[in-house]
Amino acid sequence: MTDLLRVLPHFPVGQFARLIPALEKHAISTSDLLTLEAADIGKRTHLPLLDVKRLCDAQHPPTSELRKTVASLSAQWQTISTLDPDLDRALGGGIPAGYVTEVTGESGAGKTQFLLSLLLSVQLPPPHGLGRPALYISTEAPLSTRRLAQMLSANPLFQRLPPSQRPSLDNIISTVTPDLESQDHILTFQVPVEVERRGIGLVVLDSVAANYRAEFERSASSSGGKHGSNMGARSTELVKLGMHLRDLAQRHNLAVVVSNQVADRFGGDEPPTHPALLLDHQQRWFTGWGDDPRAQHALKTPALGLVWTTQVAARIALSRRPAAYRARSSSLRAAGGGSGWERWMKVVFAAHAKESGVGTRGGAVGFEVWMGGLRAVGEGREEREDEGGTGDGEGEAEGE
Repeated sequence: MTDLLRVLPHFPVGQFARLIPALEKHAISTSDLLTLEAADIGKRTHLPLLDVKRLCDAQHPPTSELRKTVASLSAQWQTISTLDPDLDRALGGGIPAGYVTEVTGESGAGKTQFLLSLLLSVQLPPPHGLGRPALYISTEAPLSTRRLAQMLSANPLFQRLPPSQRPSLDNIISTVTPDLESQDHILTFQVPVEVERRGIGLVVLDSVAANYRAEFERSASSSGGKHGSNMGARSTELVKLGMHLRDLAQRHNLAVVVSNQVADRFGGDEPPTHPALLLDHQQRWFTGWGDDPRAQHALKTPALGLVWTTQVAARIALSRRPAAYRARSSSLRAAGGGSGWERWMKVVFAAHAKESGVGTRGGAVGFEVWMGGLRAVGEGREEREDEGGTGDGEGEAEGE
């Protein structure tokens, strides 16, 4: 059976209606149409050679014509702010519209807080947002409207706006997809309709890995441990999801942001003979962990593997580690009490932004979770804490 219509859903099938049955009968895939000679396809399907050539050339775009200029592309470039100038600067202006961006990190690193900030900022006019509503799809916990209301009331950027221009919870549509079947149905059929009807500017999927891990790990255990076949099926589903999300982002010029879980990475006791040829060595440049050989904290690997990595245009890694808590008063600081977390945001790869350097000190931006969302921290951390920041995630009771 051919996969032509699944891989290319907008293929002009009406022009080749009489060829499709032969492709179906002889299981000619899209890959075959792209890689095999027309004569070979004609022999297998017993179709006229000219018809096969016309079919293979149908998707060729026009060449030698520059369809867009630099000026037109610059005018179309839009981003969604994180509500912090330092974080935006590290991201090349913010989260870009027209692309699929992944935010990955361990539990408690701040992924959900990052996403909630975007749900509000997308409603702002440029340059902070797109002036459009948002759609939040959760695979685990429902949308934390209480936390969103807290951000709205605490962030000074929102307070400076007149009431008519402030973001509203009414402009955030949310749904929960507890299993893979409902997730596929909502993404394929309901989301495109909502995007068209409401002019959605941001689609958030939190998280992309939960349903795939649950579905295929359960299938592997019930099928007697056929791990390889399940991973092959999962890879196919992930490619389909990536294609659908990219098409949605480009067709409607909206931003798609997905969060991803991580797993612990284990290494062998003996050093490999040729480390540069191993995936464990290579993945340090596209996972966000392991590029600093001096790092002592546990290494992580984003879920869903290399197949999913190739589906996203940008990966943002959020990491954390225990650190001494910086008390807001000098007396508490002198006593040395308390403990908290240090958090960093790192651009692992992106087409629109410079990648962060090695480790957490080579370009990663330190940040904290506070009542108004996320904000970068650094030398001015003490003054920022006096304004109400906590450094250990106060106001983070709901979500991550």
